[in-house]
Amino acid sequence: MAYFSGEYECTVDTKGRMLLPSRVKVRLPENHHAELVIQKSTDPCLLIYTIPEWEKIAEKISSLNEFDENTAMVQRNFLRGNTEVDLDNMGRFLISKRMLEHAGITKEAILVGLGNRLELWNPEIYDAYLIKDPKQLAEMLQKHLGTKNQQA
Repeated sequence: MAYFSGEYECTVDTKGRMLLPSRVKVRLPENHHAELVIQKSTDPCLLIYTIPEWEKIAEKISSLNEFDENTAMVQRNFLRGNTEVDLDNMGRFLISKRMLEHAGITKEAILVGLGNRLELWNPEIYDAYLIKDPKQLAEMLQKHLGTKNQQA
């Protein structure tokens, strides 16, 4: 499994192409090193997956009961909101206009590594989704990880 972390300042050119940072590119799986899937997030950003990670998610969504009306709506809306892209020999990939509009990205972007996936944000929108108070982050970590905050 590819593991991504960190933040990277990126630019999107007028044609919608973005250069994948080299530190991210080296983490792509060897057998899928030039293929990515871009997904519209429920937040105003784009999710970027390697093919193996995308296949895991798509399998979960596809395996749901397609005859249930709500499930069919989830499948339809989730699976239509993605596109497969290939990296060119320079490490660039093309992001559709519709995808860029969803994330509010015009030129500047922040690429964020989140373990099995990447998020691509408009920098101004991204800042609004960050926790500003370290104590709030500590409380959330404690709640989700089930451990007490230990300080040195």
